[in-house]
Amino acid sequence: MNADRPQIDYYFSFISLWSYVGSLPFQDLVRRTGAEVTFKPIDLLAVFAAGGGKPVKERPKQRQAYRLVEMQRWREIRGIPLVLQPRFYPANPSVGHRMVLAAIREALDVTGFVHAGLKAVWADELDIAAPETLVALADANGLPGRRLLEQAWEDTALGETEASLTREAVDRLLFGAPFYFYRGEPFWGQDRLDLLERAIVEGTEPIPFDPS
Repeated sequence: MNADRPQIDYYFSFISLWSYVGSLPFQDLVRRTGAEVTFKPIDLLAVFAAGGGKPVKERPKQRQAYRLVEMQRWREIRGIPLVLQPRFYPANPSVGHRMVLAAIREALDVTGFVHAGLKAVWADELDIAAPETLVALADANGLPGRRLLEQAWEDTALGETEASLTREAVDRLLFGAPFYFYRGEPFWGQDRLDLLERAIVEGTEPIPFDPS
């Protein structure tokens, strides 16, 4: 970690729609600002539950309908492929998350793999819980997919790390994804990336986050 570079904590899940929508713009922001990112995969459904949220299919029909409108808007704005009702949603992303953590432990760059995992769910209609899918995505992004998969299966420490990050997210009062933290200030959602970049570039004083 380079203390001279802006440091961003990035909480995400492979099954997070808005993490996918904001994935490439977030990469662009990182390049422009020279920021260093700490990738933090979390159990999104557990975070929903802790924050009073509900999985998509349990939300009121009004919210489900409006979500589809927003998906189409942002698909056009971002210029990305996006399937409104993906075939393998929600799949269990835990093994993929643990592969990300295994790669981070080896000091490998997970940027491409994280985007590929998000795109797999929301654009390519791949099963992110399928081992061969995960290996192929990792390999395509310069990572040793088979080795990372074996670690994700066999090393219980990786599962403990994912659980710890989820507890950390709950303790930091997250209620969804993506969440970005810069100098302790939270930015929720891909539509807050402009505000995150402003905080980095202008050096504004962090706004305290303490609902108590």
